[in-house]
Amino acid sequence: MDRRSFIGTGTIAAAGLFLDARLVRALSETAAATPGATVATTAGRVRGLLADNVHAFKGVPYGASTAGGRRFLPPLKPQPWTGVFDAFELGHRSPLIDSILVKEWAPLNRREPMGEDCLNLNIWTPGVGASGRRPVMVWLHGGGYATGSPGMVPYDGANLARKHDVVVVGITHRLNAFGFMYLAELGGERYADASNAGMRDIIAGLEWVRDNIANFGGDPGNVTIFGQSGGAGKVSTLLGMPAAQGLFHRAVAQSGSAVTSLPARVATRNAEQFMFRLELKPNQVDELQKLPMEQLIGALGRGSGRGLGGPNSGFTASPVVDGKSLPHDVFNPTASMLSADIPLLIGSTETEVTWNVNTDYTPPADEAALRERVKRALRSDDAQAEKVVTMYKKGRPKASLLDLALIIETDASQFRSGTDTEAERKAALGRAPVYMYRFQWYSPVSGGRLRAMHCMDIPFVFENVDLATSIVGDGRDRHALADTMSSAWVAFARTGNPNHKGLPTWEPFTADKRATMIFNNECRAVNDPYRDERLAVAAALPARMSQ
Repeated sequence: MDRRSFIGTGTIAAAGLFLDARLVRALSETAAATPGATVATTAGRVRGLLADNVHAFKGVPYGASTAGGRRFLPPLKPQPWTGVFDAFELGHRSPLIDSILVKEWAPLNRREPMGEDCLNLNIWTPGVGASGRRPVMVWLHGGGYATGSPGMVPYDGANLARKHDVVVVGITHRLNAFGFMYLAELGGERYADASNAGMRDIIAGLEWVRDNIANFGGDPGNVTIFGQSGGAGKVSTLLGMPAAQGLFHRAVAQSGSAVTSLPARVATRNAEQFMFRLELKPNQVDELQKLPMEQLIGALGRGSGRGLGGPNSGFTASPVVDGKSLPHDVFNPTASMLSADIPLLIGSTETEVTWNVNTDYTPPADEAALRERVKRALRSDDAQAEKVVTMYKKGRPKASLLDLALIIETDASQFRSGTDTEAERKAALGRAPVYMYRFQWYSPVSGGRLRAMHCMDIPFVFENVDLATSIVGDGRDRHALADTMSSAWVAFARTGNPNHKGLPTWEPFTADKRATMIFNNECRAVNDPYRDERLAVAAALPARMSQ
């Protein structure tokens, strides 16, 4: 029996047994937790767990089930319930295929059950009641638009809430084909609104925050959305969605961007190809909606060689420029004016590429081997690769050949170019400040192989370095940097300015000065760090659109 089944159950004995079992599981995961406060929401009352002075409410419904006739369609409000809903455990995550990441990340994925009844959120607060008026920080998880969940261990909001007196919220939403199937041009009037369902789930979650978070001690007039990787792409996309405006007041994009999104015509072809793999014709959308969830999940992993996402991709998950829910590309050719007054904090890690299981950790045998590797990364000729290698060696005389290769590959990737482009175009509007950062702390784990990988900054932002030792290790230097970074993120959430007494003065980013905060054991404020390297890579790369 799942939690939605419980809501509709009228048998007191059955409900008692269900609650006891769920409470035992929850308490086993949260040492010293006890049943905590009961809080009223627009759909009914919820009860959380109290541990170490933080109230945690998990799996709180913000939308109705998306199964059956609601698959692919915009979310609806949750079915109201009577009695008290015990929010003790993570709810379902979206149907998905888990990403294969570096082995050090594996212990951090709880792999909670999945299902189409997945519109739920998690809340951590130091105190309930409308008198709190704390800043609210809404986390959007990574995994592209295809995988992931807010249940990952580093995303736990308890430490951030406890130490900094904020309310933290994590939103679960539909992913991959379940959340980004574009059927507006295939399914007739019934599916005219079948577009960007996953993004509209997030908007529904933000509407729930607006309507309910005051009862959890939060201020609905001071909401920050923050996310990493795909979560940063979701943050970026929300900046250009009309329905999202007014639901948040600041934005943080970590190691991800959404300069452009999928054109509607391409999204239609994407849907047709997915249906083809399921042996359905484009006019059989009703049949697609009726297929078992497991069959759709299976098709996600069956690349035909013709998938838009590459030879092993069964579906290209991306927001779609449909002219309505997402009228235009958000940062192309300029930043959207819809969110011109929203401050933005944005940045990336030094070696984003070291999270990938396919990353080549073989040290180049010599400088000639390094040039060949750089040539492949840049898709350039020998002369351009030589110029880039020379520039990086000059700027980083102590870096190994492998370090240079990994940094150049990161600088040539969308991780770097996308965040740079968004910062430049957002700052050009001149309406709200942009703050740029670079995370350079290298992990000692696995002999230092991970370096400053994609995702490495997350435990520091959440004050969860002790929960994420599999990727950050157990060195003493972790806590000081976690305090510095989390304090900056919270200062930004509180006021729109990340400066605090533990940092050098962090100036807003402009295209000419390019002020950047370098996060490491010693944090530094630098104007246009690695300028010559940046220009050398830009000159060598073929023209492309940063996403």
